[in-house]
Amino acid sequence: MALITLLATGWVALAFLVLPNVELLTEVFVVDGQASTRAWGRLVGSERAMSSLRNSVVLALTLSVTVNLVGVFIVLATRYFKLWGRRILWLGYATSLIYGGIVMVAGYNFVYGSNGILTRLLTTVFPFVPADWFIGYPAVVFVMTIASTGNHLLFLNAAMARVDQQTVEAARQMGASQWTVLRRVVLPTLVPTIFAVTILVFLGGLGALAVPDVVGGRGFQTIAPMMLTFANSPGSRDLAAALAIILALFTMTTLLVMNRLERGGTYFSVAKVASALEPQKIENRFANVAVHVVAYALLVVYALPPLLIVVFSFTDARSINTGTLRADSFTLEYYTQALVDPMARWPFLVSIGYSALAAAIVIVGLLFVVRVITKYERSRMSAVVEYVLHIPWVMPGTMLALGLLLLFSSPQWVVGGRVLSGSIVILLIAYVVGKIPFTLRLVKAGFAGINKNVEEAAALLGASQFYTFRRVILPLVLPTAAAVTALNFNSMLDDYDTAVFLAHPFYQPLGIFIRNATRGETNADATALVFVYSVILMVIASITLWLIYGGGAGRILRVLAPRRKPREAAPINPADQV
Repeated sequence: MALITLLATGWVALAFLVLPNVELLTEVFVVDGQASTRAWGRLVGSERAMSSLRNSVVLALTLSVTVNLVGVFIVLATRYFKLWGRRILWLGYATSLIYGGIVMVAGYNFVYGSNGILTRLLTTVFPFVPADWFIGYPAVVFVMTIASTGNHLLFLNAAMARVDQQTVEAARQMGASQWTVLRRVVLPTLVPTIFAVTILVFLGGLGALAVPDVVGGRGFQTIAPMMLTFANSPGSRDLAAALAIILALFTMTTLLVMNRLERGGTYFSVAKVASALEPQKIENRFANVAVHVVAYALLVVYALPPLLIVVFSFTDARSINTGTLRADSFTLEYYTQALVDPMARWPFLVSIGYSALAAAIVIVGLLFVVRVITKYERSRMSAVVEYVLHIPWVMPGTMLALGLLLLFSSPQWVVGGRVLSGSIVILLIAYVVGKIPFTLRLVKAGFAGINKNVEEAAALLGASQFYTFRRVILPLVLPTAAAVTALNFNSMLDDYDTAVFLAHPFYQPLGIFIRNATRGETNADATALVFVYSVILMVIASITLWLIYGGGAGRILRVLAPRRKPREAAPINPADQV
């Protein structure tokens, strides 16, 4: 089993991880069989390309500040400070967890875009406000800041649990002010997690595609949208490849610098065994009012787009066009159409098919791969395999998609001489490959938590390796595998960044359909269907989060588990007592 697993893994790594990168390098540095720097000269001479590079760096640096400011604030508002309605605030902020990407952009475009509800209100009250006010750099920063704070809610909340209430009280009794306690006791505990989240935010800003593509306008295009523009023109694909290489270099440099800064810092864990942190009341009256005002203003910003999406998904096309609600506006027509009409539900079915297949393939394959890696963890081969499988983590999704597109536009021996570009398979391959690092890390953590004595006991009882894996190891790691599969499935449903490069014309998933519906020339029926799909996606994401983070999976298992009847106690014999 180990040999077959290694051979299959080697083929996947060579065909879909190594060769696409080689093809990108060849596209840039080789012309007509000879080394060339023509692509770099064309890239430097292109004002649009150089502007996109500057914009991506500026966006990534800006988001590193704005996302952390907003993210840390909402965590403090819901976890540390004793504010009125903290649960309501958390539910509002958590909307960034149940919808994102192209769905979130469509929601904000419906509220703030040129035909948005808020824009119509502003232009009616203030005629001097232009209809396209929500566009460019400020709009991109605004949307991506709100969209990127979900990791703070998940990870900083967990880090906040390490803060010891007794240490906070001790600092207060020694005369430290509330601000000093927050700055010197609480925040240092969060710094390692903030570093990790900042890396994700910075990389997300560098490779952003959906938000700059929709609300960036022509005045603020970043690397990824420019790569898409160049890739669609056969004569400019070398420029797209050059931009992809620069994006990869930015990504690797960011990882190296942030890891170096994190290792060079000094962080404190305030207690080895922490007592539960209690919400802290803000003593200063002015500060208390100011924090409440900011917290509820952010609640409106977070909750308004998804709330309007839900409401208008039950209305007719006229209400969506005018942004008004009437008693006769409400209808279930579009829900019926989305679920019954074959043409309307096709993008959703395509997304479900791709997401389910990719999630199943990646988890099944990596269960065997991680089994081999952990069993032979000290071998050099296992280390090499693990490093190679982490390549997609330093390759932005757009770069991976472009590499696959360029490589498989012609017959390749590694896949039996087939041309995969333009087929329905290549998008599935990109989804599977893109989810390998995330799945590998979490599944490996699940295997690491298994007591090795269990496997040794099975071997002593005569069980084969495959039987031990199937009947002993797999049931122990299955909860982790199920959670990872659910997260992978959920994250690919509304994908746009990869699908826009590789989707088959007749099998376009939901992300492309939603993007097309955000264009100004789209009719109201398509917009209404986008709202319906968005609501369905939010419901699926909410169920996924409940199953994984809300204890829903455990509750379901407890309900489904067969209840054993207690054994009746055997009658006591008086003679035995004697």
